[in-house]
Amino acid sequence: MADVHNMTVAELAAGLQNKDFSAVEVATRFLARTGGNPHNAFLDINSEVTLAQAQASDAKIAAGTAGPLEGVPIAHKDIFVTKDFATTAGSKMLTDYRSPFDATVVSKLREAGMVTLGKLNCDEFAMGSANENSAYGAVTNPWDTTCIPGGSSGGSAAAVAARLAPAATGTDTGGSIRQPAAFCGITGIKPTYGRASRYGMVAFASSLDQAGPMARSAEDCALLLSAMCGPDLDRDSTSLNVKNEDFSRLLAKPAGDKPLATAGKDGGPLKIGHPREWLGGGSQVDFDRHAPARRSEGTNPQVNKRIEEALAHYKSLGAELVEVSLPQAQLSIPVYYIVCAAEASSNLSRFDGVKFGHRAKEFTDLADMYQRTRSEGFGDEVKRRIMIGSYVLSHGYYDAYYLQAQKIRRMIANDFQAAFAQCDVIAGPVAPTTPWKLGDKADDPVANYLADIFTLPASLAGLPCMSIPVGFGDMGMPVGMQLIGNYLQEAQLLNVAHRFQQVTNFHEARPEGV
Repeated sequence: MADVHNMTVAELAAGLQNKDFSAVEVATRFLARTGGNPHNAFLDINSEVTLAQAQASDAKIAAGTAGPLEGVPIAHKDIFVTKDFATTAGSKMLTDYRSPFDATVVSKLREAGMVTLGKLNCDEFAMGSANENSAYGAVTNPWDTTCIPGGSSGGSAAAVAARLAPAATGTDTGGSIRQPAAFCGITGIKPTYGRASRYGMVAFASSLDQAGPMARSAEDCALLLSAMCGPDLDRDSTSLNVKNEDFSRLLAKPAGDKPLATAGKDGGPLKIGHPREWLGGGSQVDFDRHAPARRSEGTNPQVNKRIEEALAHYKSLGAELVEVSLPQAQLSIPVYYIVCAAEASSNLSRFDGVKFGHRAKEFTDLADMYQRTRSEGFGDEVKRRIMIGSYVLSHGYYDAYYLQAQKIRRMIANDFQAAFAQCDVIAGPVAPTTPWKLGDKADDPVANYLADIFTLPASLAGLPCMSIPVGFGDMGMPVGMQLIGNYLQEAQLLNVAHRFQQVTNFHEARPEGV
């Protein structure tokens, strides 16, 4: 059998439909690769369930009733509830919890024919930028096991990069798909807020959480996103009433020498905006407005260089580069960490030891049971955000902090709309650095928060955005570039990413020994 673990989602789907190999053979290969749990990426594996699903897929393929992704394996971030696998959200609070139902995203991908390999490690309740906050141990980066893989979807990114799964689900609240995708050299996309149902996703910050796929290429992400999305109005009040679409439809068009020369508004060149606030020092990029470039404070020079090289690639494909401005973007960190903490303090109040989850074994009365249960069950970062959120929502501070943060959030969204009047997509770094060493920032939560400076603005605005690999920086570690589109423009965004991947091979690189 061919080296199926090195195949993309698209290649596996085609091979399965052509009966070059069976779904059982593919599942068996990937299950064998998860033996010993490399990189501590998986939290639960059930080979009996996986092989049973694979057998069902083979039967559908034989009968001619197969779904578009029939038999292709996928693993799910352990923030999505599943009937056949434990769901912990990376927390002691939910140790061994079994859901009576599947999350909508999980069921939609299963309906498309995908086979579940297991559940993936993540920062506790999706709170973190390094995947060091999991109650079940840190995930390591396949490119260098002494480094973090990014968070909170670090297990998802590591599994795809290490070829333990061809694809994985992730969630993105403030960059938790894009940042680990960048740090592990894969592709990941967060769609417009509300595109994918949040039903069955363990809630962190309800106005920000959004599901998305992580895979090796933009083509794979387009196939996965098409299966994941769609209205879920009866079960998710934040679900958009927008008919699902084929996000891969623009990828099939002939590329030509300059495929982006007619991909913009009104058939003109695609205009890629680069915020002046994100420009690296000494930029050689020829911007139409010729404003002087200024270094993003704290951004690694190697990251800046890779972004500039990627923008030069886009220019050679017929795109036009324009400088735009996001003046309120610098306020995204305080705004985000007020809003997300406030929502987390509310969402996590349900974990009190009464109906489900961890409960303290010894306590004197109900109040003591609450206190002991939450003290034992939650990790330090979760407790920190609950306390911050409770503070900003308290009487006397709501107007001063939470309400002001929501006002600035609207200003950030308005800045994006002003920028999109000048361009079709916005490009910039995903993170200011390459992955750091395990433990380097474990005792400095603010340093972790600052790592999200480039991903938070689009999350606060609810925009679709993605990360694509654009090369390597310090110590040979991956660098990702962020692409941001306007609302509901996922197909265009994926097309822009795909055209770059047609002329580069960064997305095909794999860690040594994989």
